[in-house]
Amino acid sequence: MPPRAKTSIPWERAEPAPLVLVAGPEDLLGERAIARVTRLAQQADPDTDVTNLNAAAPNGLALAEAASGDLFTTHTVVVVRGVERITDEFLAEALDYAQQPNPDAVVIFRHSGGNRGKKLLDTLRANGAVDVTVPVLKWDSDKDQFVTAEFRSHERLIDQDAVRALVEAIGGDLAELAAACNQLAADTQGRISRAMVDRYYGGKIETTAFKVAEAAVVGDVARALTLARHVLGSGLDPVPLVAALGSTLRTMARVGGAKAAKKNPAQDFGIQQWQEDKAWKQLRGWDGPRLGRAILAVERADAEVKGLGGAGTKTARAYAVERAIVAVASAARG
Repeated sequence: MPPRAKTSIPWERAEPAPLVLVAGPEDLLGERAIARVTRLAQQADPDTDVTNLNAAAPNGLALAEAASGDLFTTHTVVVVRGVERITDEFLAEALDYAQQPNPDAVVIFRHSGGNRGKKLLDTLRANGAVDVTVPVLKWDSDKDQFVTAEFRSHERLIDQDAVRALVEAIGGDLAELAAACNQLAADTQGRISRAMVDRYYGGKIETTAFKVAEAAVVGDVARALTLARHVLGSGLDPVPLVAALGSTLRTMARVGGAKAAKKNPAQDFGIQQWQEDKAWKQLRGWDGPRLGRAILAVERADAEVKGLGGAGTKTARAYAVERAIVAVASAARG
């Protein structure tokens, strides 16, 4: 029986091995996992060579040949990207290699999602590959933890309200969040405060998509529409606006439903205490049917701003956003 793969581990614990699988859609964390494994391998042997291969394109160098190194190199790292688009030829070669990998080589396979290449993933796991998972950070609490960890890596501390302000200002793109953290860490000193975040990203915070959502769910349609028009006028794509509306309403629904089901929102949905408290305030005056109608209106707008239902022009997509805002605010007012 071949060795079974270990339980999947987060990217921060990725380690060199003859077979390493980095699977999941989050590109930033995937590249960090690859960089960590490569760095650890080169720390163990500074002469370690690194070769990059693309599984989705013809390669002049075969996988087995790349993993064998050369006469002057004892150890080698081979990074195979694009496994989610792997060619049939490369798949057959990779399946053979996974059965009998070179123990002196580290071969990292990067798969960002989808069914293509699944057979190779199963084979790698069955043959003891280090299984590194890099999922998209869906929960706000996960993004907050990411920001906190970024500053910790710079040996800096950040206030919790500053964390939330930064996430709301930048959004959920981890690459942009990481870049913002790097900028703040480089340009400031001491503990990161909300005032520091406001100084660098205050313009974004005042017109963030979540500010639009916050105004809409309390029934302030005039403020919500004014902010939305300002955001759209500055060139922001309407998709994040609708996503913020949906995220806010879903959090309200989860918190409200958790009480009825006697569940803990933090444990069951990854919601932090401040998010729960905020959702309770936003839920005042709402009931289940109106919340459901608001969510359906936002789902319709989400389809329209993504090009479904005929809302393909810039004007039509903006109108879809405004219609959703009015629907949510109207539901909030009952």
